[in-house]
Amino acid sequence: MSDTPVDVSMEETQSEVMPEPEKAMEPDMVNEPEKANEPEKVMEAEKPKETEKVNEPQADTKPKTKKRKRKTTLDYAIEFGIKIAVTAICVWILCAYIVGIHVNHGNSSYPMIKDGDLVITYRLGDLHEGEEIAYKHDGKLRFGRIVARGGDVVDITQTGITVNGYGISEEVVYPTTPDGAKIKFPYTVPANSVFVMNDFRTDLTDSRTYGAISLEDCEGKVVIILRRRGI
Repeated sequence: MSDTPVDVSMEETQSEVMPEPEKAMEPDMVNEPEKANEPEKVMEAEKPKETEKVNEPQADTKPKTKKRKRKTTLDYAIEFGIKIAVTAICVWILCAYIVGIHVNHGNSSYPMIKDGDLVITYRLGDLHEGEEIAYKHDGKLRFGRIVARGGDVVDITQTGITVNGYGISEEVVYPTTPDGAKIKFPYTVPANSVFVMNDFRTDLTDSRTYGAISLEDCEGKVVIILRRRGI
C-alpha cells in the first residue's frame, strides 16, 4: 500500500470540515439602523412642547372697568347748584341783551296793547317806521309806535300828520292834531332817535310832549302780546 492516496484523503477531509471564513460586515449595513432613527429625532425636535403651552399664563381678554365712586348728598347738591347758576346766567343774558318781558299799564297803545297785557320785545335788529316799541322815559316804561327816524321832518296840522311832506299809513287811524303839543312843528328828528306817538292819539304822553326818543332808551320792538285780562 502506497503513501500517496492516504495523504489526498486527509486533505479533502480537512477541507470539508474547516468552515469558510466569515465575511466582514459592510459599513452601510452597520449604520442603517441609526439612519432610520434620525427622522424620528427631527420630528421630536420640531414638535412643539405641549407642556409649556399648558403652563403659560393666559392673557386676560376682559376689559378692565373702573369702579364708579358713589355720589354723596353733597355731590348732588353741588351739581344741582351749578345747574341752577348756569340756568340763571342764561336767563339773565337772554333778558338783558336779546328779549324783554314787560307788563303794560295804561291804554296809550290801545287797541293793540291793552292794560295788563304781557308784552315780549326783541332787542336785536334795527327799528323801522310803523313798528310798535317799548321805551323808557323818566325811568318809566312806555309803549308807542315809531312815526319817523333821525333826519326826518314831522309836521302835524289840523288836517293830520305828515313825514317829509308825505302822509303816513296807519292801521288804526285816530284824529291827530297839534292841540296840547309842547313842541313846535315842523319838527326835525335828531340823529340816533325816533319820533314816537301813541296809537290812542288823545293821550299826549309821547314825542309830542317830550320830543324824540333816543335809541339807547328803546327796549326793542314788540313781537308777542299775551292777553291776561278778559280771557
